[in-house]
Amino acid sequence: MIAILKYNAGNVTSVQNAVEKLGFSTVVTDDIALLRNADKVIFPGVGEASSAMQYLKEKGLDQVIVQLKQPVLGICLGMQLMCEFSEEGDTKGLGIFDAKVLQFPPTDLVPQMGWNNFTSVKGKLFENIQLEDDCYFVHSYYAEICPETIAVTDYILPFSAALQKNNFYATQFHPEKSAKIGLQILQNFLNL
Repeated sequence: MIAILKYNAGNVTSVQNAVEKLGFSTVVTDDIALLRNADKVIFPGVGEASSAMQYLKEKGLDQVIVQLKQPVLGICLGMQLMCEFSEEGDTKGLGIFDAKVLQFPPTDLVPQMGWNNFTSVKGKLFENIQLEDDCYFVHSYYAEICPETIAVTDYILPFSAALQKNNFYATQFHPEKSAKIGLQILQNFLNL
């Protein structure tokens, strides 16, 4: 079973629908036992970093997430909260990835909203994905490039489109809103 983390953030239903479309059963939960026993955990997110992190702490989920041993996929805000720190709300993150989340400089339209491709990809999450493949992004903050970066996208400046460390994976883009390419990336994660 695939557990989708329920916390103070939106976009859970579209993630659930995409995973179920691929033939997997899901549960949306903040139950610690269910999260620990799931085959895989997805940490989705649309929202604001400090209030989302506050909810995780209140429920003890901040401690649980970092201890999970099965594959975990953070999406958008989920990815940003898995980093060391976010400038959004001056928020200390979970520290899974050694990256800071910074606000885009206002030299172009912010947030980045729409389709963008990759300047580099590597690893199992991106099997059968090409650099010219587009995914859907909506964000005003970005994770800097770091040793755990497995995909890079350029908008105003190059940033981490995806990260991976041990059993933890994360995407800045929304695979659940990225049509066929996004479903392939979700399938790759679910096949791990």
